[in-house]
Amino acid sequence: MHFIKQYSLGFMLFMLAACSTPDATDQKADKDSYATIKPYFKTDWAMNKLWDDGLAEVAIYDAERVVYGNNREFEFAMITVKEDFNREYNVKTDNYTRNDLFPVMKINQLCRIPTDNYPYHYMTSVFVNRQYPWDLHKLTTSSQEWCGNTFKSITRGRNFILNYSSYFDGQGEGTWQLSTELLFEDQLPYSLRALRFESKPTFNVTIAETQQTNKAAQPEEYNATITATEATIEGKATWLVNVQLAPNKVNQYWFATAYPNTLIRQKTWDGRTLELKKISRYAYWQGN
Repeated sequence: MHFIKQYSLGFMLFMLAACSTPDATDQKADKDSYATIKPYFKTDWAMNKLWDDGLAEVAIYDAERVVYGNNREFEFAMITVKEDFNREYNVKTDNYTRNDLFPVMKINQLCRIPTDNYPYHYMTSVFVNRQYPWDLHKLTTSSQEWCGNTFKSITRGRNFILNYSSYFDGQGEGTWQLSTELLFEDQLPYSLRALRFESKPTFNVTIAETQQTNKAAQPEEYNATITATEATIEGKATWLVNVQLAPNKVNQYWFATAYPNTLIRQKTWDGRTLELKKISRYAYWQGN
């Protein structure tokens, strides 16, 4: 009986993963969706030859976040690079002769946060359709600390599906069904770079809260308003994007005016901050 239960669970997870892997029809649905927000983005933003140089953009930020009631200081790395996925495994391909390849932009976000007794580690990988910078293809995120680890994976088929494995009682393992058209807070440092800043757009969109946590509750979805304006930081012109999630919840993002519109500063309503420390382009996976 125990064997049958394990087998059934494994079969269900396998079928869930199979059903959540996008096929050609799903990709067409992605292309035709988000019609209300598409005009506010530069669809060719990531098609610039800069991203075909075989290098990654590595940005290091001085960061702060409240953990256990205290403000913690740490470094936050954000790595942006073009990759080719294959549809069979829905991951970066090792075989570039396959006929099922498609390009994505990968944004890896990593940090180690010291606390009084032990550190917190977070790593989030965001994969966005290269041609449509608002269109999340896949997101995985994990947390590790001395009490345990939690993993979450968001994939898109006909809608978004969140699979999770949490060490917290009452959570364990499971799946959440999310809305069909969403932006995720963890993709915004990348996706907002592609806004048509010059037109100073204002628009509404549903945004799911950050998944960079050690718990796995169903994400809160906000009916948010995004507004882009001009702002100055230390005498330099920037684009400021305000994301109004709720009346008392506002996230702010400052971007360079020149392409590739680097994220310079970020402040969120819950005390998370980023301040650009250094940025460079190199093949970080070589020479280790």
